[in-house]
Amino acid sequence: MNQTTRAAIVTGASRGLGRAIALRLAADGFAVTVNYAGNRQAAGEVVQAILDQGGRAIAVQGDVAELADMQRLFDETRAAFGRIDVVVNNAGTMPYLTIADLDLEGFDAVMRTNLRGAFIVLGLAARQVEEGGRIIALSTSVIAKAFPAYGPYIASKSGVEGLVHVLANELRGRNVTVNAVAPGPVPTELFLNGKTEQQVEQIAQLAPLQRLGTPEEIAAAVSFLAGPDGSWVNSQVIRANGGFA
Repeated sequence: MNQTTRAAIVTGASRGLGRAIALRLAADGFAVTVNYAGNRQAAGEVVQAILDQGGRAIAVQGDVAELADMQRLFDETRAAFGRIDVVVNNAGTMPYLTIADLDLEGFDAVMRTNLRGAFIVLGLAARQVEEGGRIIALSTSVIAKAFPAYGPYIASKSGVEGLVHVLANELRGRNVTVNAVAPGPVPTELFLNGKTEQQVEQIAQLAPLQRLGTPEEIAAAVSFLAGPDGSWVNSQVIRANGGFA
């Protein structure tokens, strides 16, 4: 591996938005670490797709909510590529839980992955990214909609946005930017799970563009923040949502 190549970590990169982000960053010239929780085959397919295009990539298993796993993720990235320039925390979960049901187990599971996981990944990124590095977290545009059954998910992602703003201030003087991308509805497995075709179409019509987004459009927003044109954007939430909210 060329030790001078810029390197990026993408959590939850075996499928959906994470996969699209990993492929886009690889196309942008980054060596990419594809993190995955359990789907080794899917992660391997992402790595192979990058290699087939002449890029550089490795896959590293790990739970974002486990500090030891994430430390190993960062260590293996540095061992493979010699540096860490961009960290994208994409891994997340989105069950539908109504507040009145008081499903504490479900609530804790969402917070564990989405908020504790973000806290760990952003904290390690703050310690390890190079001068001029970029830290990017995935939030959600559904925060503005307050749909029923999205309470724990919205609460977790609101917390993620709070962490982004605070970390940007904590890294004052480091020349490291910290931002979030808040996607609107995109037809990933995470979004489609539990929805009927009619519900999906109704949601698609909410945006003025009257369609769902694509994983590639979200990846493009991440690419902007990770690239040279995003150097003056800091402590911001980019709502890539077609006007959804």
